[in-house]
Amino acid sequence: MADDRPAARVLCVDEDGCVLLLRWRDPVAGRTFWEPPGGGIEPGETPLDAARRELTEETGLHGSAVADRSVPVDRDYMWLGVHYVKTEPFYLARFGTRPEVTPSVLTSEESDTYLGFGWFSPAELTALDEPVEPPLLAAVLERLAAP
Repeated sequence: MADDRPAARVLCVDEDGCVLLLRWRDPVAGRTFWEPPGGGIEPGETPLDAARRELTEETGLHGSAVADRSVPVDRDYMWLGVHYVKTEPFYLARFGTRPEVTPSVLTSEESDTYLGFGWFSPAELTALDEPVEPPLLAAVLERLAAP
């Protein structure tokens, strides 16, 4: 079964150029991976509003840091036994000093699957032992950071 529920994601970048990723474990597939904060767009919500809300819920960071500029990213992945095929807008949020990350509102599903977070340089993104979603995240970051 394929699911194309709309979603939005945020690439958070600190003053050193490191990117914030969240670590998740899919208990159905037994797969652990890293992914930027984000999630489903609620009815009546714009993608930007969803990106800002999801950032705050999943990291405790203020959604106002999310810039009103996105790039479309094709996604094709499995999560909890559901096959997702969609194009998601990815937004950029820049921070000076690396901010404190404290998830504030995780759903019960997220609480059961969330394993933590990390800040990674673009070079480290390609050297992680676990997969990064989407796989070409460094290229997405380049596209978003371009003037």
